[in-house]
Amino acid sequence: MNQATQAKPLDAMAFFEQSAGTWHSQRTTHHLPFRRAELGGSEIYVETLAADDPRVVEICQMHEIDPAEASGGAFVRWNGSMQWDRENDENHAGSTVFAIVPDANDPSRGKMLRERGYAEVVPVAGRYELDDDGGMILITEYETMSSIERFWFPSSGVRMRTSTVKRFGGFSTATFCTESRLEETPDNLDTNPDASAEASQPFYSVLGW
Repeated sequence: MNQATQAKPLDAMAFFEQSAGTWHSQRTTHHLPFRRAELGGSEIYVETLAADDPRVVEICQMHEIDPAEASGGAFVRWNGSMQWDRENDENHAGSTVFAIVPDANDPSRGKMLRERGYAEVVPVAGRYELDDDGGMILITEYETMSSIERFWFPSSGVRMRTSTVKRFGGFSTATFCTESRLEETPDNLDTNPDASAEASQPFYSVLGW
């Protein structure tokens, strides 16, 4: 496995091309009002999509954005568990498709379109930007909550993420994830893209992973 430091991506699609493949994620979520931490893990499959992929076109149309403005997108499927899950009563599994629409004058910034959000079952458009250190920052505002996430690659086989989720009623969580690239796709992850499949219990990540 190549552990060399990744080159800084020049645009969002270059960043997500680095994410293509299968990953094992270990996460720690801090529930700030309760001063307690919860451990969890998941297996994640990421596939990049071309700008003319029908799923990318469909999401742009859903958001009333010209599909010609999209640079591409991705399909993500995940399957995981959290420490506080009740036996047979929690299901952290699902999939999502999203589209990338860069700003016309700055490809390092733009919109990230999803077919539906986690807090509301309506299409959601977040904002992304690449920072000077090669990380990607994602900001999503819902009617009842907001989230800020940052992804970066210490090496080609390791991806890291921090996120904060704030509910407007005052409840907040902070999460740190370390993800390692797997050589093969686990059998329990169906890699057949299906835009209609959705998570029944989300991790409150813009991307679902």
